[in-house]
Amino acid sequence: MSYPFIRTTYGRRMGALALDWLACMSIVGAFSGGLFAVDPLRPLWIFLLFFAQMWIFTALKGGTLGHHLFGMKVVRFEDGGPLSIRQALIRTILVMLVVTAVTFDENGRGIHERLSGSVLTRS
Repeated sequence: MSYPFIRTTYGRRMGALALDWLACMSIVGAFSGGLFAVDPLRPLWIFLLFFAQMWIFTALKGGTLGHHLFGMKVVRFEDGGPLSIRQALIRTILVMLVVTAVTFDENGRGIHERLSGSVLTRS
């Protein structure tokens, strides 16, 4: 039996993802000479910052800045409790693969959520 949860919409998920990505782009831009400065390593730094903020904030706060601003929270699927650091890491690695994050089951959960034992709910 799983914890009862309120599903989130695909639009909320994508909005939160876009907001988090833009925040990472802005932070990297602020430390590397502006948003439009030419730096061949910029995409790598954005990717690494996005990975780190998603993992850390999901483990510690139940979601990223985008999740919270869009009224969502990441919880354990079985009981609605907070994720462990390991679950947050698995979820984050699978989100970064993209394909696992856009494939959903009948419960509205992506592959990244099923394999990490998590679910993104409305808060």
